[in-house]
Amino acid sequence: MENTLFTITVFSENTVGLLNQITIIFTRRALNIETLSVSPSAINGIHKFTITLYTTLDMVEKVVQQIDKRVDILKSYYNTDEGLVFQEIALYKVATEKLLALGSIEKLIRNHHIHILEMNENFVVFEKTGHYDETQQLFEELSESVGVLQFIRSGRVAITKSKVERLSDMLESMRKFEKNE
Repeated sequence: MENTLFTITVFSENTVGLLNQITIIFTRRALNIETLSVSPSAINGIHKFTITLYTTLDMVEKVVQQIDKRVDILKSYYNTDEGLVFQEIALYKVATEKLLALGSIEKLIRNHHIHILEMNENFVVFEKTGHYDETQQLFEELSESVGVLQFIRSGRVAITKSKVERLSDMLESMRKFEKNE
């Protein structure tokens, strides 16, 4: 079967050691996590893990089921890119002298929709938000033209294309069920 890029979203309370419990599930199945980001979600008190990996549909289903069995996990889901709106952020540090030697940097800024976060006599830090191929293209262009002193890319941040957070529907169903008991 062909490997596809899947994005797994995990909802949980902010519990110490939970990240380790989640990553062990991937390690046991010899799966490599491509990107990982964790932050508070739109639901108060609930954190959201966003994990990307290349695998098969069968394997991602098993991983999500295994994650859901953890006590501290409220719910986990998987999506392909078609069901998500997603971005990454990348920071690039280049030497000011080499950058200015290019001439006008306005074209670079406009073509790549980048922001200058800091500029001084020694270096310039650019910020680029976009998909992986867009941030990688800028990295390659800067590497060839002026050299990159430092580079960092975030993990994927993603939200579903559904109206509300998928966990919201599940929590609402649970509340209705509890009221009927």
